Amino acid sequence: MQVIIIGSGCGVPSLRRGSPGMLLKTDKENILFDTGAGTLRKLLEIDITYHDIDYIFYSHLHPDHTLDLVSFLFAMKYAGSPRRKDLHLIGPDGFRDFYDSLLEVYGNTIQPELYELYLKEIGEGEHKYSDWKLLTKRLPHTEVSLGYRIELGDKRITYSGDTEYCQNIVALARDVNLLILECSFPEEVKGHLSPSSAGRIAKESNCHKLVLTHLYPICDQSDILNQCRKEFEREVVVAEDLMRFEM
Repeated sequence: MQVIIIGSGCGVPSLRRGSPGMLLKTDKENILFDTGAGTLRKLLEIDITYHDIDYIFYSHLHPDHTLDLVSFLFAMKYAGSPRRKDLHLIGPDGFRDFYDSLLEVYGNTIQPELYELYLKEIGEGEHKYSDWKLLTKRLPHTEVSLGYRIELGDKRITYSGDTEYCQNIVALARDVNLLILECSFPEEVKGHLSPSSAGRIAKESNCHKLVLTHLYPICDQSDILNQCRKEFEREVVVAEDLMRFEM
């Protein structure tokens, strides 16, 4: 199993960091979390195309996490290489209305023709798939924001999306091998984490490794790594686009 940070940045344009996205590669499936602007092209750099993605999960519906959904759906209809494999598209409450709004704007240019689209809204709970399990909890960012915990065999990964410090993200990250946690600003900002609060979550959850992502440009001007290490003594990594973690 492999985790790849597709975009380590946010919605602010950066030559260094793309918008949010994370890919989980198992022996059987490619599972994508969030599709910020440029995700489709970034995937090509690791030889993944729109044909290869089996599931797309959304943490919430802000533009920096969803913009490339339209790009995916449009590309899948390319007559020269149309998608034929079924696609599972999953998001929080309100996701179906969000998708329907896209259809109102783009019409049949994004409607599936040769593949089946399985669209589903999920809330908090436990969800079972082929050989892996997903646990979800509400996180304080939007009213419907979700954090995700993926369990496959003895491997456990948590992807926060956007969040403040809360007990739900600590619970989702409990004893995980890899915690992919947003760290938007060097100082506390409502709706987001700082290096200190990210380190606090990692410490309280007893995770094995912490990866800081969703970095605004100001983070590259600060020593967020050592700020975080004051709270969490295990391994901390500042994410870069296309960074890989072998599980």
